[in-house]
Amino acid sequence: MKQYQLFINGAFVPNGSREMADVINPATEEVIGQVPKATEADVAAAVDAAYEAQKSWGKLPAVERANYLFELAQLVEDNQELFAQTNTAEMGKRICESRDEAGWLAEYLRFYARQARHIKGEIITSDRPNENIFLYKKPIGVCAGIMPWNFPLFLIGRKVAPALVAGDTVVLKPSSDSPMGCYEFAKLVEQSSLPAGVINVVSGGGALVGNALSGNEKVALVTMTGSTPVGKQIMKNAADHVARVSLELGGKAPVIVMADCDLDATIENIFNSRFLNCGQVCNAAERVYVQAPIYDEFVAKMTERIARATYGDPLDDSVDMGPMVNRRQVEIVMDLVNSAKEEGAKIVVGGNAPTDKKGYWMEPTLIVDCKHEMRVMTEEIFGPVLPVAKFETLDEAIEMANDSTYGLTSSIHTTDHDTVMRALNEINFGEIYVNREHFEAFQGFHAGVRQSGLGGDDGEHGLEEFLETHVAYVDWK
Repeated sequence: MKQYQLFINGAFVPNGSREMADVINPATEEVIGQVPKATEADVAAAVDAAYEAQKSWGKLPAVERANYLFELAQLVEDNQELFAQTNTAEMGKRICESRDEAGWLAEYLRFYARQARHIKGEIITSDRPNENIFLYKKPIGVCAGIMPWNFPLFLIGRKVAPALVAGDTVVLKPSSDSPMGCYEFAKLVEQSSLPAGVINVVSGGGALVGNALSGNEKVALVTMTGSTPVGKQIMKNAADHVARVSLELGGKAPVIVMADCDLDATIENIFNSRFLNCGQVCNAAERVYVQAPIYDEFVAKMTERIARATYGDPLDDSVDMGPMVNRRQVEIVMDLVNSAKEEGAKIVVGGNAPTDKKGYWMEPTLIVDCKHEMRVMTEEIFGPVLPVAKFETLDEAIEMANDSTYGLTSSIHTTDHDTVMRALNEINFGEIYVNREHFEAFQGFHAGVRQSGLGGDDGEHGLEEFLETHVAYVDWK
């Protein structure tokens, strides 16, 4: 069993009398590691270290900062299998998906390193003669990166890479369910030539560590990925010292399936959009609206596809899903499944949480004949459950799609150009996918509206989250 230590100011801190938290393998329910529960003093020390380090880090040319990202990327790539095995062990992701995720972390670090020469300012015309107005983009300062459990490797990249190339420093808080990968990353930071204090890692529950980070006056930006209720608390904490927040929160992605779609391709796209990572994905296909003329055929084909899906040992590449992350998540999903039955929907595949072996398992589940008002169609399902409803017209589908407190991702499947353009203009979500699975690109901009968050990640626009604007008026006569 591995035991980890807080990483503050370039060094691992002895655990001493700190309380430790167990890390559980969700496939076996075995304790596979322990991480320290940071105290408020620990959090303050990490923030102080980042604050002091930023004074010199922010003065380095961006291309020099980029070289450190390239170094970290190579170290991650050299240890890709270690990261993959750790990821699968602590959160149950299939080993093939974990290997992909470790690869994404390395490439994401490289992606933002390459942005170093693309941080741009402006020269603005003045109203006065002999004066220039210069607009600069400068580092914002210390960033608190609060991470979820479902993509614990890739989210290191999202919190670290743009911050470092922008000239910021970081304090990371990994999820209590999957913190080990973040500490393995900290080991690589220690091995690297990165200056002390630029990246720090503190673990523990959100009630203490998350609140202490977001409420610290030296933290200039809180970037958090997680649930909407936690995001609201982060905003309240940050408001006390007017810190910026960038939040990716919950989602309830609608999928509109038109009668003229390529049905076989659509079935596979939706399957992949729902059951990746056992359905524990913020931008997963959450609710499907199928046009009446093909509804029965869609249900038949999707029933056959999901019935073929397998779940089991996440180290077995042949299975489609591993376990869910913990027992509580299984209970939350099963509550929604049971509510659908009580409200009159029909479960045609799955619908159970097996208890005949160790682990937190959930069958891949298809629920049909849903109504738009049902809980399973309105509340986020962070698990392998696909609810399906019928619609008649595109107007009806768009209205139901937009009728949500969430606004992260969406998709439409059609071969009609006019339908696509209407969807792009009228579906009010941060992202829309057309005739493909739900999965964003590094160079895009991953952002939600309504209660799915503020700000966003990825690409040049994501880098802007980690910069602040400084204007200089220069009279040169």
